[in-house]
Amino acid sequence: MTIWQLPSMLLVVISSVSTHPHHLFEYDELSQYVDSHQEEYVQTLRDWVAVESDSSDVLRRPDCQRMMDMTAEKLQAMGGKVELVDIGVQELPDGKTVALPKVVTAQFGSDPSKQTVCVYGHVDVQPAKLEDGWATEPYNLTDINGNLYGRGASDNKAPVLAWIHTVEAYQALSIDLPVNVKFIIEGMEETGSNGLDAMIVAQKDTFFSDVDYIIISDCGWLSRRPALTYGTRGNCYFFAEVEGPKQDLHSGVYGGTVIEPMTDLIGILDTLISPSGKILIPGIREAVAPLSDEEWKMYQDIEFDIESFKSKIGVSQLMYSNKVDLLAHRWRYPTVTIHGIEGGFSGPGSKTVIPAKVIAKFSIRQVPNMDPAVVKKQVTDYLNSVFAKRKSPNKLKVTMIIGAKPWLADTKHPLYEAGKAAVKRVFNVEPDLIREGGTIPIAKTFEDVTGKSIIMMPIGGFDDGLHSQNEKMSRYNYIEGTKLFIAYLHEVAHLKKD
Repeated sequence: MTIWQLPSMLLVVISSVSTHPHHLFEYDELSQYVDSHQEEYVQTLRDWVAVESDSSDVLRRPDCQRMMDMTAEKLQAMGGKVELVDIGVQELPDGKTVALPKVVTAQFGSDPSKQTVCVYGHVDVQPAKLEDGWATEPYNLTDINGNLYGRGASDNKAPVLAWIHTVEAYQALSIDLPVNVKFIIEGMEETGSNGLDAMIVAQKDTFFSDVDYIIISDCGWLSRRPALTYGTRGNCYFFAEVEGPKQDLHSGVYGGTVIEPMTDLIGILDTLISPSGKILIPGIREAVAPLSDEEWKMYQDIEFDIESFKSKIGVSQLMYSNKVDLLAHRWRYPTVTIHGIEGGFSGPGSKTVIPAKVIAKFSIRQVPNMDPAVVKKQVTDYLNSVFAKRKSPNKLKVTMIIGAKPWLADTKHPLYEAGKAAVKRVFNVEPDLIREGGTIPIAKTFEDVTGKSIIMMPIGGFDDGLHSQNEKMSRYNYIEGTKLFIAYLHEVAHLKKD
């Protein structure tokens, strides 16, 4: 064999390797398949939105269970290895118990030479009624100008379906899934994911044993630019109860003679936060992870319009007037919010009552380097000391009812590099790297229990109105989001196993 023949022979070898189905990514075919099936996808979403799976309403529990059954049937019909996992019962305030909706797990592929991703989602929803101010029936998916309106459309039924359609598209074209895909879908996320933590712990060495990465798509973009989410705030939720006389009193007869619990309560609430938003509880601000130059630079590059943000929420002035400060205080600094007061008189009309007992409800969104157990002690000690200075005969009781931790990922992790490549392929832009101001407690549970790396990959729009009236998922985000997930599985397949 002469030397000059070598290159052409090598060429033959190389080209035959690169057309091997595992190396050739048939993105265009998969993308066309998704486009040609979008009506079917919208119809499936319509069927799912029609189920009033409101997990906060015990009377709707059968609907929640029906939604889990529909999810399981859909995955079973695709040939997945599906289980409905019983996670026990929920105790109600009256002492009765009600069964929790079963959790659906499914598995597609078990090739040990491939990466295994686990997709988490939920199919329960927040309450919604037409009379709350919806323009359309909340449980009847309505398509207006390319927006699909319905409760749960964006949070989280369309993203769950987009992941299911991703697997379906590979199957329909007989293209080998580039990774093994597992699903874990629950029906209690909107009320705190009861029973799920225990299930994750129980299945740590079984269902999760071969999982390499966990993907959560229960969030949204910040602007029209696609985003990858790398952090969420935690939440410490408190009740502060002030109790005085043994019953409510008439303010004409008793006003001026008793030290009123409501006055005490308002007095101590006013010491939590300054008018400019500064948290006054000692130790909280000091615990916050400092803002690095690199982080500041990341915030600087994010697409975010303060004016449209203001008009969307209907305010004339915000706490901060520049983008970096505003985003930082929305995502990576703690906040105190007073949610309401129970007791006394808050109905329409007037009633001259001195309430005997009042309970304030407030929360602190937590960020990295803050620990819920420490926050609980800081808040309790502080309020007790402030209350003691009032020299009031009334009794104060402070309790923390939720202590959810924040979650933060490393944006340099290969999962995020893969995410950037997938966004670039589908949308032809670099994604914004963002954090969420809200709390997705399950992310921290997954991380702590399984030790796996997590990415949040949203497909919801910035104006989807989650938990609000007229929630929607745009058809564009639903369909292009499905393509994003298809591209992402391909990118993840090429990562080195952890």
